[in-house]
Amino acid sequence: MTGVLRDIYFTLFEFVRTFGALQLFFLRLLMYSPGIFVRRFGLVVGQVYNAGALSLVIIMICGFFVGGVLGLQGFSNLAKFNAEDSVGAVAALALVKELGPVITALLFAGRAGTALASEIGLMRATDQLSAMEMMAINPIRRVVVPRFLGGIIAMPFLAAIFSAVGLLGAHVVCVSLLGVDVGSFWQQMQQSVELADIQEGIIKSVVFGFAASLLAVWEGYNAIPTAEGVGRATTRTVVITAIVVLIFDFMITAVAL
Repeated sequence: MTGVLRDIYFTLFEFVRTFGALQLFFLRLLMYSPGIFVRRFGLVVGQVYNAGALSLVIIMICGFFVGGVLGLQGFSNLAKFNAEDSVGAVAALALVKELGPVITALLFAGRAGTALASEIGLMRATDQLSAMEMMAINPIRRVVVPRFLGGIIAMPFLAAIFSAVGLLGAHVVCVSLLGVDVGSFWQQMQQSVELADIQEGIIKSVVFGFAASLLAVWEGYNAIPTAEGVGRATTRTVVITAIVVLIFDFMITAVAL
């Protein structure tokens, strides 16, 4: 019994210590962020390209087929109530408010998040970050902050593209394959989707971008400087980001209702 209590104590202690260190790390990123836009804006643009533009292919492919699945499922279920013309509204609300931001964040963590964590972790393993410190260069300001900001900026755009391509997939499936009237499809969508729904999706994408980017750079920066340590940091990035995104999604949805 004593051993179990000791393990619980040390686990909670380590969690509180890590959470506190993460908050201090986040504050340092926020402190250095304004100067990056003035002095090294090109670095941020490059990281937006790496995190956003290079993720477009997987985002668009997944968005199209997710929209197609929503069209199929929505049509098959709404047809039971003779309301198949409302499938456009169902697909739009699902994509804009939930599936767009959430799935984009998960795909972002799997593609861009792992790239950020492994890149920074490799710099740690090869002593590049230590070399920057010896040359009086702040590695957080020079390496971490541009990647953090690039992920935050790219995430809302990726979520918007995912939702737009998803609506295209739903349109192709419902209108072209299942014979739903195109006018009813888009009219029902326009009447059902309100500005508050779009704002909720934007807020979620921004929050998820903060969380995914912060966890990626944190895990990479604090990775154990070995090949195994970098691999573990990359794995933790995906797992923890997925859990945090789903928790934040529930919290934001509960507040918005």
